[in-house]
Amino acid sequence: MKLLFIDGCVSQRGPESRTRALAEAFLSAFRETHPEAEVETVRLEALDLRPFTPAALDERDALASIGAFDAPVFDLARQLRGADAIAAAAPFWDLSFPAVMRVYMEHISANGLTYHYEADGCHGDCKASRLAYLTTGGDFERPESLGVLYWKQLAAMFGVPRFDYVFAGGLDVDPAKVPEIMEAACARARALGREF
Repeated sequence: MKLLFIDGCVSQRGPESRTRALAEAFLSAFRETHPEAEVETVRLEALDLRPFTPAALDERDALASIGAFDAPVFDLARQLRGADAIAAAAPFWDLSFPAVMRVYMEHISANGLTYHYEADGCHGDCKASRLAYLTTGGDFERPESLGVLYWKQLAAMFGVPRFDYVFAGGLDVDPAKVPEIMEAACARARALGREF
């Protein structure tokens, strides 16, 4: 089994990142329960990703039209497509997540590779059975939290049948409650990691 971990834990807190703590709770529980599993990490801050320009999209579409999915522009999409399970982590920024994660999403959303169209609409081509999204935010979680909804809809588009998430919210509302909120969220993340 291969778990692809998408590390979007961009934080001014560095090693004290609350999102990283949540991700580590999930990953440590996953590794304990699945010692045979391979965890492959994509650290978004380390990638030199740029948004697609019209010219870059034309070039990618030309490669896709001849089935040249081994081209470097499809590396991240191929990696995602081949994972058995996926976990992504990023802070709740400006109602969604850091921009680097959105650019990553552009690169993994490759028609003909991670999804395709038929007469009845879009169908996913990824083999992952589950996708988990781990996030932390200064404000409280709301039903319309865009980061969560975005990942939930991407999972469906890619054909991933189960979506789970953990949102540690309200972290900047009352600093005295941060340890309690994080402890509860990390417990949920560990539980998810154990049964993932």
